[in-house]
Amino acid sequence: MRLPYQYVILRCVPRVDREEFVNVGVVVYCQEAEFLEVVWHVEASRIHALAPGVDIDDLCDRLHYIDAVCRGDEGLGSVSAQNLGTRFGFVKAPRSTMIQPGPVHGGTTADPVAELNRLLDLLVR
Repeated sequence: MRLPYQYVILRCVPRVDREEFVNVGVVVYCQEAEFLEVVWHVEASRIHALAPGVDIDDLCDRLHYIDAVCRGDEGLGSVSAQNLGTRFGFVKAPRSTMIQPGPVHGGTTADPVAELNRLLDLLVR
């Protein structure tokens, strides 16, 4: 059985004024499978080609935060108590100039984990 899902690509936007970005992660939300996860891959050389001064550790900290939101980490406060759909809404809304979500896309899959990894390989790596 194939299940509908939504996903956003997470983009590192080191200089908003130049409108350049590097894809660094993917978030997949599948309501029927009760699935919300992020995977990410940061290639420092690609980011530094756009903006040599980017703090890669800070970028990774921001991505870890998004991972914690997806997992519902209790240390985050009220956002962790929300349902998966609300947490996906939190992730897909722009909150930072460094990491910005792309547009929401959708599809169907029989395996959300495999689809998440396929999208990472296709769109980020």
